[in-house]
Amino acid sequence: MSPQLYEFHLPLSPEELLKSGGVNQYVVQEILSIRNLPSQFRAFQAAFRAQGPLAMLEHFDTVYSILHHFRTIDPGLKEDTLEFLIKVVSRHSQELPTILDDAALSVSDRSAHLNALKMNCYALIRLLESFETMSSQTSLMDLDVGKGKKARAKTAHGFDWEEERQPILQLLTQLLQLDIRHLWNHSIIEEEFVSLVTGCCYRLLENPTISHQKNRPTREAITRLLGVALTRYNHMLSATVKIIQMLQHFEHLAPVLVAAVSLWATEYGMKSIVGEIVREIGQKCPQELSRDPAGAKGFAAFLTELAERIPAILMSSMCILLDHLDGENHVMRNAVLAAMAEMVLQVLNGDQLEEAARDTRDQFLDTLQAHGHDVNSFVRSRVLQLFTRIVQQKALPLTRFQAVVALAVGRLADKSVLVCKNAIQLLASFLANNPFSCKLSDTDLAGPLQKETQKLQEMRAQRRAAAASAVLDPEEEWEAMLPELKSTLQQLLKLPQEEDEIPDAIANTETTEDVKTRIHQLLAKASYKQAILLTREAIGHFQESELFSHKDPEESEETRFLNLLETIFKGPAASTQNTQAPAGNMGPEQTDGKDKRSVPELGKSRGNDELVKQEMLVQYLQDAYSFSLKITEAISIISKMMYENTTTVVQEVIEFFVMVFQFGVPQALFGVRRMLPLIWSKEPGVREAVLNAYRQLYLNPKGDSTRAKAQSLIQNLSLLLVDASVGTIQCLEEILCEFVQKDELKPAVTQVLWERATEKVPCSPLERYSSVMLLGMMARGKPEIVGSNLDTLVSIGLDEKFPQDYRLAQQVCHAIANLSDRRKPSLSKRQPPFRLPQEHRLFERLQEVITKGFVHPDPLWIPFKEVAVTLIYQLAEGPEVICAQILQGCAKQALAKLGEKSTTQEGPKDTPVLPTFLLMNLLSLAGDVALQQLVHLEQAVSGELCRRRVLREEQEQKAKDPKEKNTSSETTMEEEMGLAGAAADDTEAELIRSICEKELLDGTQVLAAFVPLLLKVCNNPGLYSNPELSAAASLALGKFCMISATFCDSQLRLLFTMLEKSSLPIVRSNLMIATGDLAIRFPNLVDPWTPHLYARLRDPAQQVRRTAGLVMTHLILKDMVKVKGQVSEMAVLLIDPVPQIAALAKNFFNELSHKGNAIYNLLPDIISRLSDPEGGVEEEPFHTIMKQLLSYITKDKQTESLVEKLCQRFRTARTERQYRDLAYCVSQLPLTERGLRKMLDNFDCFGDKLSDESVFSAFLSVVGKLRRGAKPEGKATIDEFEQKLQVCHTRGMDAVEDLEIGQGGSQRAPSAKKPSTVSKRHQHLASAASSDGDFVTPKPRRTAHRHPNTQQRVSKKKPRIVFSSDESSEEELSAEMTEDETPKKTTPIRRAPPRRHRP
Repeated sequence: MSPQLYEFHLPLSPEELLKSGGVNQYVVQEILSIRNLPSQFRAFQAAFRAQGPLAMLEHFDTVYSILHHFRTIDPGLKEDTLEFLIKVVSRHSQELPTILDDAALSVSDRSAHLNALKMNCYALIRLLESFETMSSQTSLMDLDVGKGKKARAKTAHGFDWEEERQPILQLLTQLLQLDIRHLWNHSIIEEEFVSLVTGCCYRLLENPTISHQKNRPTREAITRLLGVALTRYNHMLSATVKIIQMLQHFEHLAPVLVAAVSLWATEYGMKSIVGEIVREIGQKCPQELSRDPAGAKGFAAFLTELAERIPAILMSSMCILLDHLDGENHVMRNAVLAAMAEMVLQVLNGDQLEEAARDTRDQFLDTLQAHGHDVNSFVRSRVLQLFTRIVQQKALPLTRFQAVVALAVGRLADKSVLVCKNAIQLLASFLANNPFSCKLSDTDLAGPLQKETQKLQEMRAQRRAAAASAVLDPEEEWEAMLPELKSTLQQLLKLPQEEDEIPDAIANTETTEDVKTRIHQLLAKASYKQAILLTREAIGHFQESELFSHKDPEESEETRFLNLLETIFKGPAASTQNTQAPAGNMGPEQTDGKDKRSVPELGKSRGNDELVKQEMLVQYLQDAYSFSLKITEAISIISKMMYENTTTVVQEVIEFFVMVFQFGVPQALFGVRRMLPLIWSKEPGVREAVLNAYRQLYLNPKGDSTRAKAQSLIQNLSLLLVDASVGTIQCLEEILCEFVQKDELKPAVTQVLWERATEKVPCSPLERYSSVMLLGMMARGKPEIVGSNLDTLVSIGLDEKFPQDYRLAQQVCHAIANLSDRRKPSLSKRQPPFRLPQEHRLFERLQEVITKGFVHPDPLWIPFKEVAVTLIYQLAEGPEVICAQILQGCAKQALAKLGEKSTTQEGPKDTPVLPTFLLMNLLSLAGDVALQQLVHLEQAVSGELCRRRVLREEQEQKAKDPKEKNTSSETTMEEEMGLAGAAADDTEAELIRSICEKELLDGTQVLAAFVPLLLKVCNNPGLYSNPELSAAASLALGKFCMISATFCDSQLRLLFTMLEKSSLPIVRSNLMIATGDLAIRFPNLVDPWTPHLYARLRDPAQQVRRTAGLVMTHLILKDMVKVKGQVSEMAVLLIDPVPQIAALAKNFFNELSHKGNAIYNLLPDIISRLSDPEGGVEEEPFHTIMKQLLSYITKDKQTESLVEKLCQRFRTARTERQYRDLAYCVSQLPLTERGLRKMLDNFDCFGDKLSDESVFSAFLSVVGKLRRGAKPEGKATIDEFEQKLQVCHTRGMDAVEDLEIGQGGSQRAPSAKKPSTVSKRHQHLASAASSDGDFVTPKPRRTAHRHPNTQQRVSKKKPRIVFSSDESSEEELSAEMTEDETPKKTTPIRRAPPRRHRP
């Protein structure tokens, strides 16, 4: 077919070119074989050299064949073809301008060039797409290959395709920029050609690698090519549809398309495409998007980034997107809200906004605030993030500060951790960018606010008084109204008089004065038209009146009316000079008067300005004060989040408190102290956050010099030590130790501390104490800080002066104690521990200070003495010798005092009396020495024995085999030493135990001399009733019991009697700690007394309950006591009125929940005890406790098992209260479909209890929870269960049989035997208890199963409910026995890990 006779139609698919179409339509004649392709391609090249671009008309079949065989032909031919086609199209684009400008171009030539253009472009673009497809497949195959991918891609087809795409796209762009439409008929370019060129762009965009940085030139070329198509070839509609489709299917394209669209809108002037795309997104159904998360994600990313780039253009289309704020897809809601925030930040920011822009901004901010309460936590979190950005860029209007701060404070209580975290960040941004003050103390702001408010009130009062005292001058008022009155009068005089214009005609009964009053009132109200009309009526009505009938023939009607109105307004005293000088001709005097009046008016305006300024100042102070109060409120909430499980939240809380502290909020110090225990956190991130916080707060103080900075740092740290607890001091010591080890504390800090400690610089006693304390803390990190100045420290705190400063001496002892390594000695350390000789000055001074202070009643002597004794045992060689001398010296002084008293007694029969404080000091000292002697034996002596043994064994081994040095022999030696060492360890431990049992309290030892005295004081609380003496004696007895199992066993009954019956809370608290230690040291002895330990959890004294809670927490978590239903006493602490005790109980159950199935196993017993009518708790507290405990049940199997157990318990429950409690527990469980089936299986157990409204409501709430997450197939079961509930509630169990759903209620057979058995047992127990009402010794290995604190009620016949799961032997019901039944020997309890009960 001749080239001039056919027309080339762009095909939709390559196969269409093989089929014969319409008249004169080009058809490919033959697909050449691969073998003939090279020769035909060379012929095409030769034809191009001769004919130019039109050669394609004759050789299109060759190119088509190359495209057809693209996958199998030689790569070199592919590359040559691409290079040649680029040359052809480039040549054609160069020739086309000349051809298009040729007015004499024939139709056949135009058709030839059009066909050649189509063929060239089609061939080039098809080749481009083929290369792109091959490149994509290669990249997918080489995803896991690594670095060699690019090299292999080059060798695969001889060149780097990614670098070849850009020139082709630029060539096509250049071609489209020509005025090629004239080649078509009627100069209308066909849509297929535009689609061909733009289609390759979209095909390139689909490649995921297009978004990589290396492909940026390609992306820009695509954008410019499509930009030309949009501006010159009406491509907008197609581009919009294509962009929407691509956003839905290719998640990598959102940023690429945003860059393109923003470029088209700005550089190409195609702003309308933004509106078109947004309209398409806005018209997407929200329900469809909820089913298409990928599409929603693409649209959301596109909108978010587009708003960041061109917010002003996007803002006009925002109304279209508002429907998505009510849609289900939270990602779209986030995108729309983010777009609003960007517009507020970039477009609607500043004080110079127009009214419409301000309204838009307020609407956007209102929407953002409203979605701070969105149902989806991700949306709430995103809103807080957006507000954080708005606050950081100072784009939030001041009028909204309080509302947004309140929103952030409210979100602190959000269930979502992410929301809480972002709320803290928002509050921190508010602090950092607040416009009020760098110091936000509400106490500091309250004073100025009150002062300025009072000043404002005074100014307003003065203004009101001035306004009231100022008499309004009628002359001034008349002059003010005259211009408007004249204009109104002139208008009315021009119009004809109409009767109906007068609103209220003059009545016949009205007098002249009445009418004058009415006219005056109308003028005062500025109703000038009505006043003039009424005056005109009065002139006609009162013709005989002098006022209204007066008429001067020379006056005009206007002047007459004005004079009459002026006379009426000013009153009869108006002078006649006004009539001589009309308003239009004011005299010089009046002008002067007006000028004189300008002075008070100026003063008045100044007064107004001052008042406005004062109002603004008060408003500013009020806003600052309110903001400060909100931050204070937030602090109390955030401080409670410091111990959350989520590391990121804890880190945010710590950073928040650092910022709050820097802004001077007084309550911030509480948070800074509260974060101290987090230094022991197992999470490295939390620990590092605490260290960083203290670095920021304390290690970079303000100061002009190094010394000034050191003084500031010391002052700040000293403030932390004020009223600090022992725990706080330990935490701070750990932090300072870390800083010292990393050399973060400058030497100047140590120097200033020593200067304060030695009083080289003037300082208060408290500053001196804190300096010594800080030196001691730093010595833990670097012992040489104290070691090199030991004599100085001794002279500071233990100098020879009287009275002795025991507080300073105590701190000096603490500091010196850090010289020793208090950690457990390691076998790898061959060096002997650090010890000082007995003759060292330190011990001489300690011995002297203790002995001299013994006879003086100073309350600080006892804590000092305890620290001093501990220090002697830590650092002295042979500390028992020194302490024995101290004990003997103090005892001699006590005997001497006793002798002095006896000589002063008059009667020979009077018993000598020792001062109470001396006896207290003596017993306390003996107790401390006893305990430290035990610690010394079990740690220091045992460790030294082990060290010496290891050294001896090593020397023996070396002596035996001096030549063996290889690794294998060393390993064998270590193994042998390990086996031998275990036996040796046992021998050494037995030796230490034997010393403690047989020697320490033997009659020949010093400590034994104090035992009779100690027992006498403890056994006679009536005789020795001094509270401090009782406390010291009980504590000393506990310490003596720690030494020997024999002595402990003989005194346990006394200890627990005092624990139970002492009237002093401090004694009960001390003994609780002592018995807890004994439970760890001698578990077999203390185990039978466990119920009495639990009983202290209900002690009336807050101090005792707190101590008992701490002790029981340690014992239970360390598996030192058996845990049964008595743990319900710990559960009761969850509702303790003291927040610290309730927090302690909550922490206990949190830790217990990590120990396997512990809480699950205990729950049935806890529920039974707490719902017991006799010894349980009230209904509301029960709900609070169970809600907390049941929150730990998270496993499905545990839930199902508990549901079954609780349902079974309905059978044996006897009171309505128990029904309600069981139903509440069931409603709090996280039920699943299988749990529901368990309830249906056991429906007979609780069906007859559903008539109770509370029970029915609880089960209905279960149905509601199940419905929320139910699957479609499970809804039938839920409906069945609900139907049974309704029927039972309204008609009873008998009606369920009619439903034919489950079994009838005839199987219900409540057990009656077990309660009666239990009641008999309790009668026996009551009779046993009544025989010895004072105190009974429990039987070993038997744990009390009844309520611990029921001794007064034990004689009552207390009914109990026993369930099948609670079955226990009779001996478990009580451990108490009469004294004659107390066993003399106890059987050891074999310690084993707690049994795992099957769920």
